[in-house]
Amino acid sequence: MNPTTVLLISRNPHIRRALEQAVPSHITILSVSNVAAGLRELHRQDLALILCEDSPETGKPLLHQATLHPGSPPVILIGPRDSARDAVDAMRAGAVDYLTAPMTVADLDAAVRRALSLSSPPLTAKRPADRFDLIISRSPQMQLIKQLAREVALTDATVLITGESGTGKELFAQAIHYASPRALGPLIALNCAGIPEHLLESELFGYHQGAFTDAKHTKPGRFQLAEGGTLFLDEIGEMSASAQAKLLRVLEDHRVDPLGDTHSHTVNIRVIAATNEDLPTHIKTGRFRLDLYYRLNVYQLRIPPLRERLEDIEPILHHFLAHARRDHGCRITGISPEALAVLQRHHWPGNVRELHNVVEWLTITCKSHQIEPQHLPASVRTGKAPEQPSTELKPSLLAFGLSFQDMEKKMLEEALRKSGGNVSEASRLLKITRNTLRYRMAKHHIQ
Repeated sequence: MNPTTVLLISRNPHIRRALEQAVPSHITILSVSNVAAGLRELHRQDLALILCEDSPETGKPLLHQATLHPGSPPVILIGPRDSARDAVDAMRAGAVDYLTAPMTVADLDAAVRRALSLSSPPLTAKRPADRFDLIISRSPQMQLIKQLAREVALTDATVLITGESGTGKELFAQAIHYASPRALGPLIALNCAGIPEHLLESELFGYHQGAFTDAKHTKPGRFQLAEGGTLFLDEIGEMSASAQAKLLRVLEDHRVDPLGDTHSHTVNIRVIAATNEDLPTHIKTGRFRLDLYYRLNVYQLRIPPLRERLEDIEPILHHFLAHARRDHGCRITGISPEALAVLQRHHWPGNVRELHNVVEWLTITCKSHQIEPQHLPASVRTGKAPEQPSTELKPSLLAFGLSFQDMEKKMLEEALRKSGGNVSEASRLLKITRNTLRYRMAKHHIQ
């Protein structure tokens, strides 16, 4: 039996009245005023269709969660202006249609009928497939870590995932969520290093309409968006002191205080945090709160670097090659024992992410069906880390006479030039996240 409920996320009574005239009589309209409430309804019941007023705070979060939800009800976004770019962006993100307010009943009726025709019978709510199978490994230590992660997934304990950059901490967070009792709830991720410090708290805790000059709409924070599910906080060591204090209170009281709101809001979520930094050292230097560390470190999983599990290199390599053959028609089918030995001698400072970059490089440069040592990048063949220049010969950066802002801009431009404009490669060269790089590019007006 098909679902018969249409969810409307809107504060506009005119849209509600128009929708009542447009939908068939057997359809029930469920109205909520914000996307947080809409996401709760999405996970509570079968929906035939979702209509949502589009804004930066509503459209993308809703579309992301709707595509993850079993059954994936079609989504129609209703935008405030007639913008072809907004419509294209919405459709690329997963919307089935994009309407502009105010719209006629006829327009709404046609859009609803098209969308309902796309609806399929609801899938029985079931747990997603085991995401731990997506973590490719052969080594005993990784098999043990996956087993421990499966066990903690069945609890509601807070988990701290540690390990170097590129080891797969986010994959473990996703696997834990989808193996947990909260699997049918949302998984909301936030990279604490990828958001400017002055915006991080509003992203986490949200804000009320009128809280500050540009707060034209109430925006739910990530804690509220994760209601009934899991909040994944990546790079937790980069969080500011004030945000750490507020996070500690949420973990203790399960309540959030959106900026400008006079009421606290109870949240029912699980928190998974990850870091590639040494938090005990940060505690000693005062950069991280000891009480917050104890709250987060209820159960810790340390993901070993790739150099500590060399037997995982071959299966991970073949996994990446299989994807390259499927997606790009890559001709490579295998690797020689000599080339594999070269890979196993490499230090892999970038871990699995670096191995993935090497495979992408090989799909472009290797014209053979089998990878040989000479096909590998020089940095991998030599097995040497870049040499550090002598401190005696190192010139003082102050000698250039540049301000900090000028120096930062020149570093960004040089990294982008060396990477050919590739943001991922430039962020690797600068040893910062892609989100941080994009923020600093915008700050310096670099296209």
